[in-house]
Amino acid sequence: MTLTDSSSESLSYYLNPRRLFRRLIQVIADLRLAIILLLAIAVFSISGTVIEQGETIPFYQENYPEDPALFGFLSWKVILILGLNHVYSTWWFLSLLVLFGSSLIACTFTRQFPALKAAQRWNFYQEPRQFQKLALSAELESESYSALITQLEQKGYKVYQENNSVYARKGIIGKIGPIVVHAAMIIILAGAIWGSLSGFLAQEMIPSGGTFGIRNIIERGLFASSPLSKNWLVRVNRFWIDYTPDGNVDQFYSDLSVIDKEGQELDHKIIHVNQPLRYDGVTFYQTDWGIAGVQVQINNSPIFQLPMAQLPTNGNGRIWGTWIPTKPDLSEGVSLLARDLQGTMLVYNQQGQLTGAVRESVPLQVNGVTLKVKQLIGSTGLQIKSDPGIPIVYTGFGLLMVGVMMSYVSHSQIWMLQKSDRLYIGGKTNRAQVGFERELLKIIEDIQPTQTTELAPLK
Repeated sequence: MTLTDSSSESLSYYLNPRRLFRRLIQVIADLRLAIILLLAIAVFSISGTVIEQGETIPFYQENYPEDPALFGFLSWKVILILGLNHVYSTWWFLSLLVLFGSSLIACTFTRQFPALKAAQRWNFYQEPRQFQKLALSAELESESYSALITQLEQKGYKVYQENNSVYARKGIIGKIGPIVVHAAMIIILAGAIWGSLSGFLAQEMIPSGGTFGIRNIIERGLFASSPLSKNWLVRVNRFWIDYTPDGNVDQFYSDLSVIDKEGQELDHKIIHVNQPLRYDGVTFYQTDWGIAGVQVQINNSPIFQLPMAQLPTNGNGRIWGTWIPTKPDLSEGVSLLARDLQGTMLVYNQQGQLTGAVRESVPLQVNGVTLKVKQLIGSTGLQIKSDPGIPIVYTGFGLLMVGVMMSYVSHSQIWMLQKSDRLYIGGKTNRAQVGFERELLKIIEDIQPTQTTELAPLK
């Protein structure tokens, strides 16, 4: 065989598909890789909590400027390029979840299942010297053989016998617990991935009395159904704000009705912060408010409604304003400003001078006419979310709690061997070592109360 043939065979050996697959599984199942992936997922999840998600580009430009950049590098451009404005639906975050799930699956099949299979096999000790490797062992009189078996069965041990040897175990559920934990985590990851791929996030600002369908989509998963396909609409029956005695917003409420195409009510709820409306897999959260318009009357004219727009304040609170004509030809008018729905508004003339303050239904003389503000129309800001993965995630968390409790169950093993006139006994457990030692001592004392028994010291 030539050197070239040898090199070719060696290369063929290392490039064998089965060998490469086994090597890949070993790498993926590595505990260090799993820890690194878990830490990366935790870090990016925290970033998604700290950095506001799903906001507009001007919002990030205002709050995360390039100079000075937050921490010296975090600017609005970095946020948009890396997708930190929608972390949980980015391809790289979903890839981390898939890779971590693959690591859990590989670890489960290469370590957890073999460990469970090994724990289910019973093996017998045939020589006294075998008991020396156990953490706990003792030597008794051979007459205790049958009594010990009875005691072990009463303590919940499953006993196997072969000639003069006995193997007993209990707590096999403790070996199943880690597998259940891994399965639960995989289910949670699957739910999170499915929610990102099949859900959507929308925001709507709807005036009191308005009816809307979900249109303003901010994020939408690859397999998400269109919200426009829903055969129902939402009506804002009323929106109002409760204020504290010092004039600050205490809580804001939206009275919502889900209606069909014919206007029949399908569901109804008054929502506020942390009390959303849920219908047909879609959740409506109360997140914001605004002033949509104002109803006014000039002299004895019919009441008419004008829209109000939010004005820039450079971060100094929020103000809404509109222009009210005081002549039919629109040649003169006044500006009306409001900061909340409590009813006090400021009126400015065309020269920008303050003319006066006015409240709802209180007349004000301006430009030779009587101006009467009938009502401010509030608007509710709703965040609308559909996440079909939530039931899967909740199922995973429930299974995770069960698996953690199962994992706390000790897997205890006891061996016995009767040889000549002596009986050898020993055991080990994977946790609660002191409790297991006390249990084993109690079993021995119950069958030989007059004999002083000493267990071998813990190793």
